[in-house]
Amino acid sequence: MIAISLCLSDIPKDKIKKAANGKHYVNLILSERKEKGKYGETHALMVSKTKDEREAKADTVYVGSGTLWEEKVFAPTPEAIADLPAADDFDDLPF
Repeated sequence: MIAISLCLSDIPKDKIKKAANGKHYVNLILSERKEKGKYGETHALMVSKTKDEREAKADTVYVGSGTLWEEKVFAPTPEAIADLPAADDFDDLPF
């Protein structure tokens, strides 16, 4: 998963299209960054360009960023378990 932060106010109004269903849409591109950003961002979010805009080398409009989200699973190593203090008394266990 990638957690995304999108700045709605940076989206050019001419890129927002109203569909037949009455809803508004904008085409976006999510691209992996070459290097992590200042805050650990791993992806950049930009407004999609038309073919003419790409050929004219129009400026890219960045509207957000994303961070690769990985669930962290705690799995203690044998060394970490060996370093734990010894349990003194088991009499208070409910079983």
